[in-house]
Amino acid sequence: MTPQVWITGTGMTRFGVHNGDSTADLVREAVSEALADAGTALEDVDAVFYGSAAQGALEGQLMIAGQIALRKMGLTRSPVFNVENACATGATALNLAIAQVRSGGADVVVAVGAERMNVGARADVLRIFDGAVDVSEPRSPAPAAEHSLFMDIYAAMARDHMAKFGTSRHQLAAVASKNHGHAVHNPLARYRTAMSVEEVLAARPVTYPLTVPMCAPITDGAAAVVVCGPRAAHRHGRAVRVLASVAGSGTDRDLADYDQHITRLLATRAYEQAGVGPGDVSVAEVHDATSFAEVLQTEMLGLCEVGDGGPAAERGETSLGGRIPVNPSGGLVSKGHPLGATGLAQIHELVAQLRGTAGRRQVPGARVAIAENAGGFHAGEEAVAVITVLGG
Repeated sequence: MTPQVWITGTGMTRFGVHNGDSTADLVREAVSEALADAGTALEDVDAVFYGSAAQGALEGQLMIAGQIALRKMGLTRSPVFNVENACATGATALNLAIAQVRSGGADVVVAVGAERMNVGARADVLRIFDGAVDVSEPRSPAPAAEHSLFMDIYAAMARDHMAKFGTSRHQLAAVASKNHGHAVHNPLARYRTAMSVEEVLAARPVTYPLTVPMCAPITDGAAAVVVCGPRAAHRHGRAVRVLASVAGSGTDRDLADYDQHITRLLATRAYEQAGVGPGDVSVAEVHDATSFAEVLQTEMLGLCEVGDGGPAAERGETSLGGRIPVNPSGGLVSKGHPLGATGLAQIHELVAQLRGTAGRRQVPGARVAIAENAGGFHAGEEAVAVITVLGG
């Protein structure tokens, strides 16, 4: 029998622009909140997995970033493991923390992710994403960056999906409008202004079919999760059980074969590990770096049929009050996307949902939650993906 693992605490800074805060400041805030939520002291932490994807490139902290940030808040002696896995860094840190506890190697482990993206020139920040694809592949010299390479990739994927299944720009805008509306009720989200479908469509274009409100903004922030074994978890009245955590790397496949998409394969494993199916899921947080990504990932997670992600959003099925609410936090397009923190911020939201403490974002009776966090691109699909299933 697989040993049980629990999440006893989560913490998250406001996502936005933090010009007056260092990365260590953001880490301190998120970790302190998570430990307080868990009722755990810093000296009880057996290990930390620290996630950051851009800190080395943007701040010059190329090594020991976690040791430095955590030492400044008083963590000594306990091992700190530094994690980088592109935009899936946060969920990867969590996956490793869960594995550490499940193995019996530790009883209390913290996963924390942090990023300050609003540093230096905007063009330098956008070039970060050029390193999340195979840089050995020959490419034409890039023009001055106005948006990240990933927006072009997602736009190409969206156009292909539109041609295959009839997905429309109106449906992509419906996803963005839904998430901007959800974020109104999230005090930690970067943007908290509702937008109509018409406003999303009329906004400044990025690359067809995407407009600015359909794309995740450059964001600063941190999030942390406390993972415990049964002994520590049983002292906590609001612990949430980890039903599954699976990670994997992209596949070589015919791009029309969605059954072999990395997220589909991992979701199948995660559901088997958790002993649940897509129909049991109450609420989901998915990696909507663009609104098209949410369309695709709801399909890959089995929350709707392949090709029906856009129509399902347009029908209101993925809205709060709908059949399967997706991204009640506001998602990446509205909550924000500090790369190393994003996957852990998803868990912060889902733990609140399962505890029934999400306020006006609450999904009534939420019992099973799923998160999908992906990063990088290689050979036409995400280079890495992590699926986490939680139970209340």
